Amino acid sequence: MNKLWTALLLLCTGISGAFAQHHDTHQTSHNHSASSPATPCKEPSLNCARAATPYFAPDGSLWVVWASNGVISLARSGDMGKSFESSIEIAKHGSFLDTGPDARPQLVGNKAGDMAIAYAFFKDKQWNAQVNTSTSIDQGHSFSAPTALSKDAASQRFASLAVDPQGKLFAAWIDKRLVAEAKKSGKKSLGGSIAFAWSSDMGKSFSPEKIAQPDSCECCRIGISLTPQGLPVMIYRAIFNGTVRDHATQLVFNETQTGPAERVARDNWETDSCPHHGPAIAVSSLGTYHAAWFTEGSARTGAFYARSTDAGKHYSAPQIIGNPKAQPSRPYLLAQNETIWMVWKEFDGKRAAIFMQHSTDDGANWSKPKQIAETLGYSDHPLLIQKEHDVYLSWLTSAQGYRLILLDAIH
Repeated sequence: MNKLWTALLLLCTGISGAFAQHHDTHQTSHNHSASSPATPCKEPSLNCARAATPYFAPDGSLWVVWASNGVISLARSGDMGKSFESSIEIAKHGSFLDTGPDARPQLVGNKAGDMAIAYAFFKDKQWNAQVNTSTSIDQGHSFSAPTALSKDAASQRFASLAVDPQGKLFAAWIDKRLVAEAKKSGKKSLGGSIAFAWSSDMGKSFSPEKIAQPDSCECCRIGISLTPQGLPVMIYRAIFNGTVRDHATQLVFNETQTGPAERVARDNWETDSCPHHGPAIAVSSLGTYHAAWFTEGSARTGAFYARSTDAGKHYSAPQIIGNPKAQPSRPYLLAQNETIWMVWKEFDGKRAAIFMQHSTDDGANWSKPKQIAETLGYSDHPLLIQKEHDVYLSWLTSAQGYRLILLDAIH
């Protein structure tokens, strides 16, 4: 990763600080007992969180899970994030909690209101991690004690979750078992592998784990979206030819079968470092794959978007996202039938800003980029979440707190 990008990324993420309350017509935030900016934020509360993930329950309530000062917690809001009920502590791991740039707790649920949480913590000082899951079968009133997703002793990180139309939980993560086996044989093996498993009881137990892709980047999030048939499609940063870290999509048919890994673009990013910058995917009601990613390849550098109308076999020419001079990063996608929403983060040297574009014709044409939020200091990655016909930006910042911004009203 070049020095300019690294410096800007550090400035853009900023320093964790107190949360100030902020409200307007289309956004809400959350603030309880905020400290002064000069005071280190040491609470396990949402105020001090570095990453927060939202979920809308079947009753319309908003749930947010977060990582803060070594603790995984979540809370429910009945007023779209303006206030939250008392938080529920899921786990406490102190400095061993995995809070890397692409590591965030996951939260999903089914139509019955059952929920599953996934997060990772380090088992040692060599970055070997374990993914834990916790389940609620009483609409969030209680959660089970966290248990390991995998019984394999190798490292697992960066879990991503999805729930299919039948209520089955799909989990994918970056797995190091093949790397560990190679080291035992005296072979050098970089990166990790993409592993997956299914659960019919919202994470209390899982099917036997399978490796979908043997060679992947070891530190970038995995994106998941469901096809119109309810099958998961993953996007991840794969390793091609031993040194090139470009992106691929892959369809999962069932507990044992996957389709081939299909290359999204030939960016030709040759590196053995950790980008910590994973991709995003959304599948429309027509089955079109929409992908967004960041690269520093020899073919292109920056954030890009492409789509595939043949289940990933071929992708359109990459289109650049945002203003290249403002280092666009962290793109995220959501498909609402044939309407596609995309957000990303830019940095002008002082402020981080979130921009949005949308397409009403399955990605053939896009609106002009529009700034929808900005902040000073630390900010989490932008996420998109849907509630019935409405789409929201979910964004956690140190200056404005937790923000839920309705996109439909401002496009």
